[in-house]
Amino acid sequence: MTDDMSPAERYAAARTRAAEQATALAPFREMYDFELDEFQLEACRALEAGSGVLVAAPTGSGKTIVGEFAVHLALSQGRKCFYTTPIKALSNQKYNDLAKRYGAEKVGLLTGDNSVNSDAPVIVMTTEVLRNMLYAGSQALLGLGYVVMDEVHYLSDRFRGAVWEEVIIHLPESVTLVSLSATVSNAEEFGDWLDTVRGDTEVIVSEHRPVPLWQHVLAGRRMYDLFEEKSTQGGKPGGRREVNPDLVRLARMENSRPTGPRDRRRGRNLREADRERERRQRSRIWTPSRVEVIDRLDAEGLLPAITFIFSRAGCEAAVQQCLYAGLRLNDDAARQRVRSIVEERTAAIPDQDLHVLGYFEWLEGLERGIAAHHAGMLPTFKEVVEELFVRGLVKAVFATETLALGINMPARSVVLEKLVKWNGEQHADITPGEYTQLTGRAGRRGIDVEGHAVVLWQRAMNPEALAGLAGTRTYPLRSSFRPSYNMAVNLVSQFGRHRSRELLETSFAQFQADRAVVGISRQVQKNEEGLDGYRESMTCHLGDFEEYSRLRRELKDRETELAKQGAAQRRAAAAAALEKLKPGDVIHVPTGKYAGLALVLDPGFAAGRANAHRGFDHHDGPRPLVLTAERQVKRLAPIDFPVPVEALERMRVPKSFNPRSPQSRRDLASALRTKAGHLTPERHRRPRAAAADDTEIARLRAEIRRHPCHGCSDREDHARWAERYHRLRRDTRQLERRIEGRTNTIARTFDRVYALLSDLGYLHGDEVTQDGRRLARLYGELDLLASECLRDQVWDELKPAELAACASALVYEARSADDALPPKLPTGRAQQALGEMVRIWGRLDALEEQHRISQTEGVGQREPDLGFAWSAYRWASGHSLDEVLREVDMPAGDFVRWCKQVIDVLGQIAEAAPDQSPVRRNARRAVDGMLRGVVAYSSVG
Repeated sequence: MTDDMSPAERYAAARTRAAEQATALAPFREMYDFELDEFQLEACRALEAGSGVLVAAPTGSGKTIVGEFAVHLALSQGRKCFYTTPIKALSNQKYNDLAKRYGAEKVGLLTGDNSVNSDAPVIVMTTEVLRNMLYAGSQALLGLGYVVMDEVHYLSDRFRGAVWEEVIIHLPESVTLVSLSATVSNAEEFGDWLDTVRGDTEVIVSEHRPVPLWQHVLAGRRMYDLFEEKSTQGGKPGGRREVNPDLVRLARMENSRPTGPRDRRRGRNLREADRERERRQRSRIWTPSRVEVIDRLDAEGLLPAITFIFSRAGCEAAVQQCLYAGLRLNDDAARQRVRSIVEERTAAIPDQDLHVLGYFEWLEGLERGIAAHHAGMLPTFKEVVEELFVRGLVKAVFATETLALGINMPARSVVLEKLVKWNGEQHADITPGEYTQLTGRAGRRGIDVEGHAVVLWQRAMNPEALAGLAGTRTYPLRSSFRPSYNMAVNLVSQFGRHRSRELLETSFAQFQADRAVVGISRQVQKNEEGLDGYRESMTCHLGDFEEYSRLRRELKDRETELAKQGAAQRRAAAAAALEKLKPGDVIHVPTGKYAGLALVLDPGFAAGRANAHRGFDHHDGPRPLVLTAERQVKRLAPIDFPVPVEALERMRVPKSFNPRSPQSRRDLASALRTKAGHLTPERHRRPRAAAADDTEIARLRAEIRRHPCHGCSDREDHARWAERYHRLRRDTRQLERRIEGRTNTIARTFDRVYALLSDLGYLHGDEVTQDGRRLARLYGELDLLASECLRDQVWDELKPAELAACASALVYEARSADDALPPKLPTGRAQQALGEMVRIWGRLDALEEQHRISQTEGVGQREPDLGFAWSAYRWASGHSLDEVLREVDMPAGDFVRWCKQVIDVLGQIAEAAPDQSPVRRNARRAVDGMLRGVVAYSSVG
C-alpha cells in the first residue's frame, strides 16, 4: 500500500503514526485482537481530547469499547472511573469482563445486593447506587474522573428513567461523561442537552452493523427473504430494497382463500392448471411449530438461535415441547461439559431446594442444548443459561424481551414468533424500536459473517407492514423525569429551594418541553388564520350570529350539565344501596358481564381490615365480592350497578366455603339457584328529565327565539360555520394552555411537591427538618409513605418477620390487576400495621389531590400492594422454600427478586430509623432472616 504513496504522503502517514503512538489510544488498541471501527476511534479520540461523548450505535456494534477506553484513561491518569448500568445482571457481567482485563484488585462492584472491592479505582455499579452517592456526598466521589452510563436510553423508562437525569445533572463539572445509547432518532437533541448541562460533548452516531443482518419470513418449510434488492441501472446490485413479491403474493393468496359459495364458483371458473398451482402454493403455507423451526435452523446452520416469546409460560412450554419431541442439539461430549458446569455453578443450592426450583427438568433441557430465559427464573439459573449459550453449549433459547436489554448474549439467528405483545394493558403491535432491539441480537461479531432475523408466518400477515418495522429506525428518546419527594428533600438539603428549582429547569424533560413549544406556537398562528375565515363565513345580515351561537351553546351545555347531575344522583343512590349490603344477601346484578342472581360474600368496604383497600376505592364506592349463579366468584365494580340494588333474599354462607374450590363454588351456586331462582328484580321507573323544570333552560330558549338571527333563512348554514369556529377556538385555547403549561413545568411540579412536604413538616424554607433528613434516606415509589410510617411509629411493636411483611407492601406490585380475591395476610400486629399503612396512604392520597400532585404524571404515592406480605412473612420466619412457594402462584425467580427488593428497603428503613428505635434493630434482623437460601446465592461469578 505504501508503494502507491508519494514521498509526501508517506511522510504524512509516518507523522500521524508517530503522533498516535504518543497517545493513550495506541496501547489501548493493542489490547484487542481486532481493528476498532471508525466510530469507536472517533469517540476515543474525543475522550482523550477532553470532551464528553454520546455514542449512539446499534446493538452488538461494540460501543462498550468506548466505555472501556474511559476505564483505560482513568487508570493511566491515576483517577477513578465509575461504570454504571441499568440492571444488576449487566453490572455483574461488566464487572467480570473488566476484572478479567485489568485484574480483580483494580475493579469493584456495587449493586445494592453485592459490594466487592468498593475502594477500587474502577467500580461497576447500577445507576441508582451512583445517584445515592451523589446525594449523600460520598467520599468515594473524590478523585472521580470518568463516569460511563451504559444503556443511557433507559432515561425514557417511566419508572426509573429519572435516575439517569439526576446523575447527569448532579455530577461534578470535573467528571467526564461517557453516554452509550442504542440507536435513537433524536441523538442530536439529546447531545445538545448534554452540551448544555455538561459542557463540550461530541455526538457520534453510527448506523453501521458490523455483522450484516438478513431478514426472513418462515412459512411452512420455506424461508423467504423479506426484501428483494433491485439492481441499479447498470445491472449492478445495491439499488433500492423492495418487499419480496413472493411474500406479497403469499399474503394475497392467504387472504383470498375461497370460503363461501360465490368464492367456490369463482374457483371452479379458474383454469385447472391455475387451480392446481394455487393448491400446491396453499399447501406450503402454515405457521411452523417450535420444534420445526429449530430443526430448520439447525439444518440451515443458523444455530445458535434466540426465539423471542412474549410470555414466561410460553418460554417454558417451548422447552417442554422440544423435550417431548426428542430434540437433541448436543453430542455426548457437550452434554458432559454442560453437566459439569451446571453442577459447579449450583453447588451452593441445598438439595432439598433443587426439586422445588425445577432443577432436574432445567438440567435435562440444558444437556440437550435447549433453555428458557426470563425474569421468573432463579438468577443463578439465568446466569448459567447465558454462560452456556456464549460457550456454544446451549443452541436454542426461548426468551422474553427482557433478554434484549443489554445482556451480552448474541446469537447467529433471532426468531420472532409474533409481532404483538402484552404491554401491561392490552395486546399491541411491537414498535420499530422494539423490533430493532430484539433482532439486534442476531450476528456474533468475530464469529458470524452475517446475522439472521426470522419472523414466523401468521394468518393475516402483512409483508409491507413487516418491512416497515424492519426498515424503520425511529426510536426517539423521551424524558420521563419528574421530581420525587426524596429528590426534593435531597436537593433542598444541598442547594436550597431557589437553586434546586433552577437545577430542575436544566433537566432534559424541560429542554424537550421548551423545544416543543415552538411547534405548538406555529399551530396556534395557523389556527388564528382559520378562525378569521370561519368568523367571516358565519356572518349574518340580521344580527350578531356569534352572540346567537353563544346562546345555543349555553343551552346545550346546560342540558348536558343537568343530564350529568341526574346520572351523578343515580350513582350516589346506587352506592348508598351497596353500602347496606351484608354477607349472605341475595341480589340481582342489573347489568354488565355478570348480570343476574348473585350471593354477596364480602360487601367490599369493611373498615379496619388491613386488606380493605382491595374491596373499596375511596373514589368509586364499595366493590362487593359475589358468587354468581354460574359459579363464578367475582369482584364487581360500581359500574355494574347503574341503579340501586336491594337484598331480595338472605341465605347462609357456610364457614367452610372456599372460593378457590370449584366444588365449593358449585355447591353454593346450586343452593343459590334453589333458594332464589324464582325471584326477579324490581323494575325501576325512568326518572323525569330535570330539564323540563329548569328556569335557566326556559330563559335561554326564550332568548334564542327572540334573537334576530333566529329568523334567518340561512340560520343552520351559519350555525355549522359557528360550530367549526367554536371547535377551532376551543382547540386553539387548549394549545395556548399547553404552551403555558410547558413553560417551567418541572419547576412547577417541584413547587407543588415542596408545598406538600412543607405542610407535613419535612421542609421549612431552605431548611430540611429532622423528618426531612429521614426521608432523604428512603428511595423508591413509596418513599413518603415509608417516612410517615416511621414518624407515626407504625412499625415499633413489630417482630422482624412482621416488619418484613410491611416492608414488602412498599416495593411489591402484582403483575396482573386481578384483585377478585384478597391476599392472605399475617394475623395480629402485622395485619394491624398493614391496615394502618393503607390508611396513611389514603391520607397522603387526599393531600396529593389537594396539592394537584398526580400519579399519572409520574409523581405521587401509588397504593401499597399487600400481595407479597404473606410470602415475605413466611420466608423471614424461617420456613422452607418449598413451604413458601407452595402457598403462592409465583416463579422462584420472581420470589427471589421481590425478596431482594424487600431486603433493600429494609436496609433503607434501618438507616432512616432513629438510633434507639426498635425498628432499626428489627429491620436488620429481618434482613438476616430473609438473606438465606436461594435469596442469598451470590450472582457474581
